Amino acid sequence: MKKIVCAAAMLLLTVGALSAQNNFRGIVRYKIESTGKVAITIKPEQSTAEIKVYDNQILSGQTVQTGFKIATAQDFSPYISYLAANDIELETYTGDGKFLIRDEIAKEKLDSGYIVDKEPGHYYYENVDETQEMLGYTAHKLIMHRYDEEGNDNPAICWYTTEIGPEYCLVLGAIKGFPLVYTQELGEGRAITYTATEIVKGKVKETDMLLPAGYKDASGEEFETFQREMQEAFELLGD
Repeated sequence: MKKIVCAAAMLLLTVGALSAQNNFRGIVRYKIESTGKVAITIKPEQSTAEIKVYDNQILSGQTVQTGFKIATAQDFSPYISYLAANDIELETYTGDGKFLIRDEIAKEKLDSGYIVDKEPGHYYYENVDETQEMLGYTAHKLIMHRYDEEGNDNPAICWYTTEIGPEYCLVLGAIKGFPLVYTQELGEGRAITYTATEIVKGKVKETDMLLPAGYKDASGEEFETFQREMQEAFELLGD
């Protein structure tokens, strides 16, 4: 069962790393636009994004994907400092709030996204036998069928290439290929669309795929405990 979720939360579960699908190394830049039924304001500093690619690895913000593996650095230190300034401590957690969260996604889990699923709140991808040239690459058409809680389909057209990055792009859509146009559902009629505007070859090294130092590996259980305690602390602060 495939619930529609935000991309920030959308990625994560098991299998070994993949050998490089191709040897592209470079940067893909996007513009981000509001495209849902309900318009949202996108600030100028949030209207662009980029993904760095090094063979089978991609870097987006603080997230690195290698094959089916994901590593994300999350920094909650400002919240820890804010609570400390208000004389509030977490029940068991004593660190600085910098977590390195590692996950793997099973190929079978990703493949299931291409099985027809019309359940309310779910989605599936449909490959379409149609291509076009985009920024010098062959782009394949893909339709994401998205079903709302009433069971109505809200399809979105995506375009992807298989000439860049790993077999699946987990940091943007978890689709089989590298997205050049991708719409992200945000709920309540809101959506944003990423459209590739530039592909720059080169200028990316393997060391660019490294996340910043100072982040502690955390198990899922440890991170969940931290999140719960932090939420309880902020609730206490609001009382």
